[in-house]
Amino acid sequence: MQNIGFLQDMAVILVVAGVVGWFCKRIGVSAVAGYLFAGILVGPYTPPLSLVMSEVRIGVVVQIGMVVLMFSLGLRLSVTKLRRMGTGMFVAVLASAGIFFYLARVLGSSAGLSGLQNMFLAGALLVSSSIVVSRVLGATGTSHERSGQLALGFTLLEDLVGVLMLAVLTSVVKFSDAAAGGTGEAQGAGPWLSHGPELGTTLGHFGAFIVLAGIVGLLLVPWLLRRMSVSASTELQTLMVAGALFGVAVIAERAGYSLALGAFLLGMIVAETPQRVQVERTFAGMRDVLGAVFFVAVGMQVDPALLAEAWLQILGFTVFALVVRTLAPAAGLLIAGAPQREALRAGLQLVPIGEFSFIIAQLGVLSGVMPERFFPAVVGVSLLTTLAAPVLGRHSEGIAMWALSHQPVWLAAWIRYYRGWLERMRVRRQESRLWQLSRKRFIQIGVEAVFVTGVLLFADQLFDVSEQWLGRWLPFTHAPAMIFWLGLCLLLLAPLVALWRNIGALAIIYAQVSVRGHPHAARLTPVIVTCIKIIAGMAMFVWLAALLPGGGGARWVIASTVVFGAGALFLLRRKLIYWHSELEVELQGMLEKKISGEDGAAAPWLRTHREWNLRIGECVLPDLAQCQGKTLAELQLRTAFGCIVVSIERQGAVISLPSPDTALYPLDRVLLLGTPEQIRAGRHFLTGVSGEPAAADFESVSLDTVLVPEDSHAAGRALRELEDAGVPHMQVAGIHRGGERILNPGPDEVLLPGDELLVLGAPDKIRKLGKWLATTEA
Repeated sequence: MQNIGFLQDMAVILVVAGVVGWFCKRIGVSAVAGYLFAGILVGPYTPPLSLVMSEVRIGVVVQIGMVVLMFSLGLRLSVTKLRRMGTGMFVAVLASAGIFFYLARVLGSSAGLSGLQNMFLAGALLVSSSIVVSRVLGATGTSHERSGQLALGFTLLEDLVGVLMLAVLTSVVKFSDAAAGGTGEAQGAGPWLSHGPELGTTLGHFGAFIVLAGIVGLLLVPWLLRRMSVSASTELQTLMVAGALFGVAVIAERAGYSLALGAFLLGMIVAETPQRVQVERTFAGMRDVLGAVFFVAVGMQVDPALLAEAWLQILGFTVFALVVRTLAPAAGLLIAGAPQREALRAGLQLVPIGEFSFIIAQLGVLSGVMPERFFPAVVGVSLLTTLAAPVLGRHSEGIAMWALSHQPVWLAAWIRYYRGWLERMRVRRQESRLWQLSRKRFIQIGVEAVFVTGVLLFADQLFDVSEQWLGRWLPFTHAPAMIFWLGLCLLLLAPLVALWRNIGALAIIYAQVSVRGHPHAARLTPVIVTCIKIIAGMAMFVWLAALLPGGGGARWVIASTVVFGAGALFLLRRKLIYWHSELEVELQGMLEKKISGEDGAAAPWLRTHREWNLRIGECVLPDLAQCQGKTLAELQLRTAFGCIVVSIERQGAVISLPSPDTALYPLDRVLLLGTPEQIRAGRHFLTGVSGEPAAADFESVSLDTVLVPEDSHAAGRALRELEDAGVPHMQVAGIHRGGERILNPGPDEVLLPGDELLVLGAPDKIRKLGKWLATTEA
């Protein structure tokens, strides 16, 4: 029984988290704030209530919780969704990050922080908590309004910024430690710009790793899930996905990044598959439990004494976050062309910080860059912004209208002019024939170049693994290296050939455009094409030479494999082009698939009819919903509350404009159309629970026999008449009459005295049927 301490710790954490989280939900606050409070209560720094015995063992669970939490965040942000968001949302997020980063540096410099400390301060406050934001939007009923959709898309993209910031800070800390000679003097590191070359290398490696892992994952994971969905049970599929999740997280850690990056990437890849809904459903329970443990463990690391000591910093950072985290996203959305009112409302809904802030703050403290009280300060800011989020969300409309009514006239005129200019530029770009022809080629060149770069950047790590495996079987000195580099060369030939073909196509397009109307266009075109190809070929040579490993032996081995590769290119050129085209078509197909069950888009047809005060709201029916099994006609939502059901999502399948005879079932996601008051009333009715179990347990349904007595009043009646007479609903599977057995009798079959009925149903209903048949009077 020596390991019972871990079970005791988990019991304490989960029970306290449940109680405090329930209390917070009752008062209209996000449960995440309750989990943080619960961690502070049971943590080791609160002696009367320090009930957790081993923080080390809980730390392991926290890592697992972080991985599952990041995986669930990735599931919400597929590549398809990124493409659907468009360039404007990317511009908005990048502009907001730049504005916030600059202002955070100004704040940090005013507080006397160094350059590297400024980076950690900005990183800890830079990213909103998508978990808190999505829950607040759902609670306030604004998730399907235009501002709610902007805020939701914005916070999901900010998760990408958080992953990038975490990778950059991890690498910069390593460089600072190396510069300090491993003496732990990172706190006195100079300005972060002194790490410019290393930072550029880090960003390059990071981008290459993302593209490499993304392409490989998009080609392998959907294929694996497709095969398993045919031949494996749901249990085995869940085990394989969980194994892949932790495996990819470890690979990301071994590559020099964080566990969070690998988990987030795999979530985005799985989100591109038709199995996304199933995976999300099977991981929901694990996410809820381990996610709560993660936030509780964050609270356990907070010393209330340090929290009290840093109260002034917490107050200052909170005011900064409330103001700048509202204005920076609003400015970014305005730059991208969003309306002022919606941009301001979205900014007010993006205030709370959370999961990425904790990870970055902990990294800063553990690396010695930030003082010990920095982590409690960030947790305090997260608590205050999370508490403020529901209030700001509910009053975002009024605050935005007040701000717009008090803005200077010149600012409103300038914004109107800017939005008009953006619209003209958008139309002009759509009408540009040259851009339409070359855009896809540029994207393909970029993806292929980054893929090749990623493979070569991580070639040394891949070679070490292959050498350990091949060295056992091949006694020759350079045999493992020859085989590895030959295989790598063959792997890279297809994208390199495709890259060169795209360059050739662009050269022809731009050469023809540049000499259009020239009297010697026919002779100048091939000259320009050749010049472009020569320049591109030289650039490719410098690019590949810079990425190939150095050393005399390595150069000789690579040179020999290049010779083999050239021969393979000559012999298999058409096959390589065909194989690459097949992979490209499959990858493009994966990215263009529309996954059912994704977060609903805002209703664009409502934006031009705001004078009707119509809104879209949603609710999820609980397991014990009172309305389960009832049709829309029976519920009479329009008559009782004035709202109507416009869509139902059930197990990943969407039922648009359901008919009146459509029944509702537990876990249905229902979209309601009406005024805010009507939606609120309809949601309250649909989410009401009865507290009673379901009428029958599926596993208890069985076959049993019932006898029709000689004097039964049911004798002489057809089966169809039984239901009208109030008989419990069940299925008569057969009738034993004398020596004859009638299987699946029709509704017109007449019951006779002495018939033995084979009935399918719940035991209690079968007993009721037996009693009903035994009566002599109707």
